[in-house]
Amino acid sequence: MYCTNCGQEMQENQAVCLGCGVQKRTSRNYCENCGAQTNPNAVVCTNCGVSLQGGAVNNAAPGAYLNGQDKTLMAIICFFLGGLGIHNFMMGETKKGIFKIAMSFVCGISAIFALIDFIKILTNSYVVDPDKLI
Repeated sequence: MYCTNCGQEMQENQAVCLGCGVQKRTSRNYCENCGAQTNPNAVVCTNCGVSLQGGAVNNAAPGAYLNGQDKTLMAIICFFLGGLGIHNFMMGETKKGIFKIAMSFVCGISAIFALIDFIKILTNSYVVDPDKLI
């Protein structure tokens, strides 16, 4: 694994590059797989062919998808506890979570919202808007 900011080799469990001090996967100047310099706007590495998307979904910033949470875990929690908005609280969407709890007591409609969220999570189209987080 290589730093996507400076191209220096990193260990898999490192959160920050020791060479430049930048958090991993925050830029796309170098390929994470082979360390070759890349165009920051490129979609794949021209040296090794690996995708440079790095978790970015729908042109969102890296890490915006599910606010860094594991997709499988969020899908399971959304399926079983989505009507109460537990998955929203875990992703930092407190207002949405409170709304779903209130709707579950008022009219039970939060199960429909949870089903929509579940489908979005499974199809990689659920993006947490950082501007709407508390």
